[in-house]
Formats: sequence, structure tokens, C-alpha cells
Amino acid sequence: MKIVLASSNEHKVKEINEIVAGTGLEFVLPPAGFDPVEDGNTFEENSLIKAREAWKLSKTWTLADDSGLCIDYLEGRPGIYSARYAETPQKRIERVLREMEGAGNRKAHFACAMTLINPDGNVEFAHTGICEGSITTEARGTNGFGYDPIFLVKNSSRTMAELSDDEKNHISHRSVALRAVLDYISEAHLAGNV
Repeated sequence: MKIVLASSNEHKVKEINEIVAGTGLEFVLPPAGFDPVEDGNTFEENSLIKAREAWKLSKTWTLADDSGLCIDYLEGRPGIYSARYAETPQKRIERVLREMEGAGNRKAHFACAMTLINPDGNVEFAHTGICEGSITTEARGTNGFGYDPIFLVKNSSRTMAELSDDEKNHISHRSVALRAVLDYISEAHLAGNV
């Protein structure tokens, strides 16, 4: 059973398919032409924009997510601009570390808002997953992507980039949101319709 994942990010598709392994669900990229204008003010709004855009192209079950890093000291930045905070992943990390120099409060969280659209084009379910942590003073680890090397997982001595894929897939903001979606699909007995 396939669900269109409203993303052009193959890393995201791979990560989500690893999380749902064994459930009978498979996530696939949207048809050609997927290019939403993410002009919402929240993760939830951008998730809905992406879900609706992918649904217009596929007319089937569609799941979208919008996620990012929110840092207390930076008043929630980079937030919805996480992927556009600088030109490259490395420069984004460098910018955050530069802006965090001397910060006492290093608390942060990853957020992931997911929106499930049904074949009629209506929102079937929405949920936001959170992963709490803090920002390190230097990058550590080689696994993962994005801000993972500077995100120290709460109650852990390791950054997200120092976790195995399996460990990350149990605690990440994306897995928290996705588990809520999967629970909804299961409890609503939708799997046969997907």
C-alpha cells in the first residue's frame, strides 16, 4: 500500500520507509511537477501546503511533513527557515554555532508537523512530533543530516549524528509524528484503503 510523501527529499523518504518497515505501507515521491510554495508561518501551515500540492498531482493518499530546528536562545530560529538558513548544510551549522556563541541557554527542539490528506483532498489527520535537546558548541558525529551533528539529544551524551539510524528512528521528531499517523491509520482501519 503506497502513500505519496509530499517531498523531493530522498533522505526523508528513506528515513520514513525505514521507520514503517514491516507495516505494509510504502512511501513514494510525488509525481513530476511537485514544487510547492512554502509561504506558511508555521510548520503546520507549510505541511498542509505541501500535502495539498502533492495531492493535486496524485489524487491519492498523501502525507506531508514540515520540520525544523527551534532554538530557545534564538527565539525559535531557524524554525520554518531551517532548510534555508544558509546556502549549505555546513554553513547552516556554522551560522547556528556562531549565533550561539556565549549562550547560557542552549535548549532546542526539533519539530515535525505531519498532515495526512485522503483521496478526496481533505485533511484526514495531523500531528506535530517533538524531539527535545540542546545545541552543542561543536559538530559531532557523521550519521544523519542537517543539524544532527550539533543537536544533543535530551538525556543523552550523544548528538543526533552520533546515533545509529535505528536509534534515531526511535526518538526523532519525524518518528514521533509518523507513529501518531500510523496509529491513526491502524485505529481508523484505513490501511486497506490506502
